[in-house]
Amino acid sequence: MAQYRAYILDSDGHVRKAIELVYTKDVEAIEAAKQLVDGHDVEMWARDRRIAILKSQDSPSRPSTRSNLRER
Repeated sequence: MAQYRAYILDSDGHVRKAIELVYTKDVEAIEAAKQLVDGHDVEMWARDRRIAILKSQDSPSRPSTRSNLRER
């Protein structure tokens, strides 16, 4: 099991809240973090490795979800 952190960002890109998650694969953690995207962008990290940036529909610039996802 790997530990992940989902960082909920405010409109200025600052961390508003951090949520710890435990999953076996990056894909599972990202799917769980999608539930946290509610008006705020979310960054997913596994220790010092950013695995995804999940953009809110309300985000000013709305690029698609970016990820440097690697199956583990």
